[in-house]
Amino acid sequence: MTAEPAKPPTLLVVDDDPAVLVLIDRIATELGFTVIRAMDGHAALEALPLVRPDGALVDVGLSGIDGLSLLREIKQADPQSQVILMTGSASIDSAVEAIKAGALDYLAKPFDVTRLRDLLTTVRKSLERRETFLRIDADVARQFEFYGLVGRSPLMQELFDSVRRFAPYARTVLVTGETGTGKELVAKALHRLGPRKDRRLITVNCSAVVETLFESELFGHVRGAFTGASETKVGLFEHADGGTMFLDEIGELPLPLQAKMLRAVEYGEVQRVGSLETRRSDVFAVAATNRDLRQRSAQGLFRSDLYFRLSTIELHIPPLRDRREDIPYLTAAFIREFSARLNRTIKGMTPHAERILQQAAWPGNVRELRNVIERACILTDSRIVTEREVGAAMSTVPCAAPDQPEARTGDTLAPAAADTRMSTAQREQITRVLRLVGGNKAAAAKHLGVSRRSLYRWLERLDIAI
Repeated sequence: MTAEPAKPPTLLVVDDDPAVLVLIDRIATELGFTVIRAMDGHAALEALPLVRPDGALVDVGLSGIDGLSLLREIKQADPQSQVILMTGSASIDSAVEAIKAGALDYLAKPFDVTRLRDLLTTVRKSLERRETFLRIDADVARQFEFYGLVGRSPLMQELFDSVRRFAPYARTVLVTGETGTGKELVAKALHRLGPRKDRRLITVNCSAVVETLFESELFGHVRGAFTGASETKVGLFEHADGGTMFLDEIGELPLPLQAKMLRAVEYGEVQRVGSLETRRSDVFAVAATNRDLRQRSAQGLFRSDLYFRLSTIELHIPPLRDRREDIPYLTAAFIREFSARLNRTIKGMTPHAERILQQAAWPGNVRELRNVIERACILTDSRIVTEREVGAAMSTVPCAAPDQPEARTGDTLAPAAADTRMSTAQREQITRVLRLVGGNKAAAAKHLGVSRRSLYRWLERLDIAI
């Protein structure tokens, strides 16, 4: 893969003296910066959302908005931006105040050109090191990707090894794990690594179909089998013949259908509704559940013979809280994905933002993390996702409860979130997403990871015009 050419770092220079602007522009351009000039604080603030500079040289004595205030605005927009303050009346107190506010250094006027060049060189080298680290992180993350799954932890590496070992020979596999852990990705990996990779992979959500129609969906029916059966229909098991059937949420399968499911999985035999004829269907059955099927069997809610047949090989996906060392690699993979999808250049995340992700509970597991990274990437105007975007992305929408069926994720707001006053950053996020999708509420709800009903509640509560 050809490496993306490095983009020159952007330097914002703010000073009301045209001669100073020209001098700094010349030196900074020689050092490889793209220079943006502004002659007062208001012009700089207007340029800030569009430019998002990697560094800035700001005169303290600006008209309208002073240099210290502008410094704080720049650091709020991007905490990683490196700002140097300039002044003609330097003092120890003002220098200390500038450093406390986040300035990299303080440059007295009339300044020494050599010192200016040295400071800009320091900024440039620091930015280059950061780019290198981000590039290395992204390259390392790729090494731990496995058919859409990402994991460096021993738990995930053991899972990947098991998938490789069993895929060529297994006839049935049961994949267990909390909602959002990636059970469907494991099923796809098993399919792609097995001898049936060139045949169909058909997914069935056992909790999403009406019971009375489910038998017909799975096994088909003949004409006249029931009211409305105007023609013969081939079921999904027959469609999957020679391929793989992914039975998601198998724990929700109605008890009356479990006997027919057992016969289809164990003997490869299906019987269409309304027919006495038995048909052959050779499928690799991968079932998935977030339930304890052994317990459900003991309670009489799931056939024990079907459970034992499905669990000949059982693969468990650990929750994200048990493999926190994988969060940086998952984050890097998701940032790369959404950077490409949004047609943006997003290189990585600040250390503080990464710490926030490490400390979160993640009841919704990898799916929840992915949603947070997507929202943060939508929010950021910079090449680096900061703690500001991550904080807003994490506090706006609810987390999926670990033991709830996956189809219900995001239908309601978490009580804590509902009772908390929405911050300016959260309001900004919803407004920004609505602008991004042209005001389409269904698309906005999908981007934010909530139902349309929840989105309308937020719009009403925040008095956001529709």
